[in-house]
Amino acid sequence: MRSSAEHEIHRAGLRVTAGRLALLEALDRFPHSDAATLQRHLVETDASSSIQSVHNILADLTAAGLLRRIEPAGSAARYERRVGDNHHHIVCTSCGAVADVECVVGHAPCIAPSDTAGFTLATAEVTFWGLCAPCQKMHVVPIKEIHD
Repeated sequence: MRSSAEHEIHRAGLRVTAGRLALLEALDRFPHSDAATLQRHLVETDASSSIQSVHNILADLTAAGLLRRIEPAGSAARYERRVGDNHHHIVCTSCGAVADVECVVGHAPCIAPSDTAGFTLATAEVTFWGLCAPCQKMHVVPIKEIHD
């Protein structure tokens, strides 16, 4: 019996391989990971793969629509399994953690620019920036310092 990931890969017209399955599993566990992080996770789970192989698999799965590639400014490209909707992201300016943010305005693109320059809009990609909860705790300025 095939797993869900095997069905997805097969339906996308790709050959089901151990590397593709392992990478999808890693992204299920660690969304918004970059290629180097995913490669380390694969090595830790004995699904050892070269960094070039990871990049190739990521490119294949992204082209097939099974992954979404996001590129926060100042960060390596990151990947996630959540595709087919128009959600956005929030990125921690301290540690680089990424979280999903739902689009609250309606259907894609869910935001309208003041001028489309003749383009037909399909999606909008918004990145919010701030401090995640753990970094907020580390960056709290003690009250004593505020009064000095």
